[in-house]
Amino acid sequence: MAATGRKHFVRDFNHFITCYLCRGYLIKPTTVTECLHTFCKSCIVQHFEDSNDCPRCGIQVHETNPLEMLRLDNTLEEIIFKLVPGLREEEEQRELEFWRRNQKENGQGALRRQRFGLPDVGGEAGGEDDDGGDEDFHRSDPQIAICLDCLRNTAPSGDSSVSDLMKRFIRCSSRVTVGTIKKFLSLKLKLPSSYELDVLCNGEIMGRDHTLEFIYMTRWRLHGENTYPMVLEYRPRIDFG
Repeated sequence: MAATGRKHFVRDFNHFITCYLCRGYLIKPTTVTECLHTFCKSCIVQHFEDSNDCPRCGIQVHETNPLEMLRLDNTLEEIIFKLVPGLREEEEQRELEFWRRNQKENGQGALRRQRFGLPDVGGEAGGEDDDGGDEDFHRSDPQIAICLDCLRNTAPSGDSSVSDLMKRFIRCSSRVTVGTIKKFLSLKLKLPSSYELDVLCNGEIMGRDHTLEFIYMTRWRLHGENTYPMVLEYRPRIDFG
């Protein structure tokens, strides 16, 4: 007997595989863990620049840092790529063009990295304290280059424990938090465990749980900074009490 099953089209699944914000197919589908609604990664990150609420249901995702409540859904991404012919190739080409353009605009290749001590892959933070001990950990994450500058003029009188790093430029996962950067600085500067540091962006002290991606999106880019890498400053914690 011939099969009489109904033939399904991609449009039959559009409700499940399109983004509520841009109405296109989900690219790097990212789920809000508080309510399980899923959006394109770039769409939801941009939305969280102005709001801490889920754009679909209105629930408050996080009081201060909603980006911490996002999780990539790799399984859904694979399903979408299988359902929509050519989408994977289009996105890979788009991403390749973006990184080529970004590299051309923001860097001068290997010569600049060698001059300033910026590693080619992974960075100084990746091998020792990038949220884990494995050099390949988070390697598949979006990478971000930062410059760590010492604020000597704000140090308490007589405090010479904090100095410049030998290599101020590092590259690591955009998911690295300020807390990890502080641990990295303490390790490199050989500071005692009780020594407290502040990490600042554009003069504002950053919270310990803030990720580099969050800082870039909400502090660096929104202040009109077009330079690269992003500059973070560190200093001994000042007690105003």
